[in-house]
Amino acid sequence: MKQFINSSRRILLLAFVAVSAWASLAQAEVATGEGNSIQSISASPAAGGKIVLKIGLKNAIAIQPPAFTINTPPRIVFDFANTSNEFGKSSQAFGESDLRGVNIIQAGNRTRLVVNLNQMLTYDTQLDGNTVLITLQGKAASSGTESATTTRFAEAKPGNQLHSLRDVDFRRGKNGEGRIQIDLSDADIGIDIKQQGKTLVVDFAKTSLPRNLLRKLDVVDFGTPVQMVDAFSQGDSTRLVIEPKGVWEYAAYQTDNKFIIEVKPVIEDANKLIKGSRYTYAGEKLSLNFQNITTREALNVIADFTNLNMVISDTVSGNLTLRLKEVPWDQALQIILDSRGLLQQKEGNVIMVAPRDEITARQKDALTTQKVISELEPLQTEAFPLSYAKVADVKNVLAGYQKQAAANAGEANADMSKGTGENVAFDARTNTMYVTATLTRLAQVREIIKKIDIPVRQVLIEARFVQATTSYNAQLGGKLGYAGPAVAAGAGVPINGGGNNVLVTAAGVSNTGFVSGQGGSVNLSLFDALATKTLSLELNASEVDGTTKSIASPRVMTGDSTPATIKSGVEIPYTTAGAVIGGAATVAFKDATLSLTVTPKITPDDRVSMNLNLTQDTVGSLYGGIPSINNKQVTTTVLVDNGGTVVIGGIYTQDTADTVSKVPLLGDIPLIGWLFKNDIKSDAKNELLVFITPKILKDSLNLN
Repeated sequence: MKQFINSSRRILLLAFVAVSAWASLAQAEVATGEGNSIQSISASPAAGGKIVLKIGLKNAIAIQPPAFTINTPPRIVFDFANTSNEFGKSSQAFGESDLRGVNIIQAGNRTRLVVNLNQMLTYDTQLDGNTVLITLQGKAASSGTESATTTRFAEAKPGNQLHSLRDVDFRRGKNGEGRIQIDLSDADIGIDIKQQGKTLVVDFAKTSLPRNLLRKLDVVDFGTPVQMVDAFSQGDSTRLVIEPKGVWEYAAYQTDNKFIIEVKPVIEDANKLIKGSRYTYAGEKLSLNFQNITTREALNVIADFTNLNMVISDTVSGNLTLRLKEVPWDQALQIILDSRGLLQQKEGNVIMVAPRDEITARQKDALTTQKVISELEPLQTEAFPLSYAKVADVKNVLAGYQKQAAANAGEANADMSKGTGENVAFDARTNTMYVTATLTRLAQVREIIKKIDIPVRQVLIEARFVQATTSYNAQLGGKLGYAGPAVAAGAGVPINGGGNNVLVTAAGVSNTGFVSGQGGSVNLSLFDALATKTLSLELNASEVDGTTKSIASPRVMTGDSTPATIKSGVEIPYTTAGAVIGGAATVAFKDATLSLTVTPKITPDDRVSMNLNLTQDTVGSLYGGIPSINNKQVTTTVLVDNGGTVVIGGIYTQDTADTVSKVPLLGDIPLIGWLFKNDIKSDAKNELLVFITPKILKDSLNLN
């Protein structure tokens, strides 16, 4: 019920505003002869679900009445000039499908016919003697045939007049749309638009095309949905074929002798179940069709449709021809303003429309008045205690603001005081700022402090250092030895080499033996009964395979854009000589640490960009008793989701060794050479992985 009352009020409002808008033109449009009138109104169904609305007039008219549509609520509006209402009533109800009824409103010698619908339908208008036939296309008209997609943008005036195109130009719009602008010889050209497959076809009835415009425009490089624009003649008409790509939609409008088509890309919104386009203009769509209408009337129609509070300056004048099809109302308003050199100035919920120079002069006078008032304002002192920001930081911000404000005002002196007694003082002990200035400037300072005196968002950095080591060691070899009773010096000759000892004496060998084994080696001893003569054999074969893993998981909390450092390691002591000869030695230290420096930056979408600097220092060789440091470093920048983890690897080392120690000559003898040599192989792998997880802290701190 409430919605019905609001709709009724809106209809009445449109009616009364329309009356006031047309009253000023009533006397200017007095018929030069017998006036016309609406005699009858009837409706009847037709084939294909269509509805034919018949408007009976007293006299025949030469051209179709101008019309425009309103989507919410769905209406089609026709204006009959020099026509009165002799139907006998101001409304007529119908029960034909989506046709609810019509309203007839007379203002002066003009009559407006409002067709009320249940849903918006396409329509065709024809003249049959003194009858105007309005054919409302039913639901069957939405089939996929070509005729259903054809839109009659503008009706051609009756007669044999031949029109022409003056220019065809292509431009890129500020929102990435393709704009095809056609200059017409006059505003009375009949125009049809239809979408044919993946192309957009525009036909200009009884229109010639100059030879210099008979061409194809390749506009791929403009970066719009439009790829090609082809203009050519077709009989006594001209056809324009526009080839877009991707998903697109179009809007067409005409102002006087300029016809413009905008082809816009349709962007899919992941948050919606359907596809929708996102543009600067977001108003409700409407269609307008006016021939030689005054600018003030066109603005009044926009105000009626949107219920805007609009003030139109007395200097707004001139006429325009306007045809718009399914265009947002705010775009329609901007088109009207641009075509007549007008500007709009919003003050609260009121829009002031005036010529460009007049609006500019008003704004300049307002700024001049505001400046004079601000210079005459009395000074006041206000204390601003700072909760989070430091006075030094606020001082720098205010200094830059004062300098920019003075530059914008054209003042050479950037000091806030400007010799008027205004002053800014800071108390670092209490972290308070004292400002002596006008009320206007105090309000500006208050807004600045409100924006910068806020707590810095905190980020918890969790780091996990994983150092994995894999080692392998294998040894294979033998040792042969012989010992006998004591002999004269030089009688026994020991042979040493490669860790293998062979002692040869002149004594014999007993058949008594002893075998033992331990730690990957086998020992065999042969000796006589008195154990004065011994022959020993030791075989070594060992293999060691091991894996170690060291994990460190430090955490640190820091503010947004504030660096934090995590360090773990040892300090290596070493002795240094005295500064002078004979001086006492001192102990110095060198750092061998694993450190990570992180500078987080919180992005507007609550992600974390981190500058990372990772270093791994280990002990190297000694030079003159002073240890060297082996340094490895990684510096990078990564972007991570809040709570996500990034892995930094690449610090990988591998040490391999293959060592052979043997007795010369004897160790090279095939087969038995293993009794006189040792083969040692080792392989050690070391890898460091660093896992970084940033977490943006909210209201409460949670370290779990």
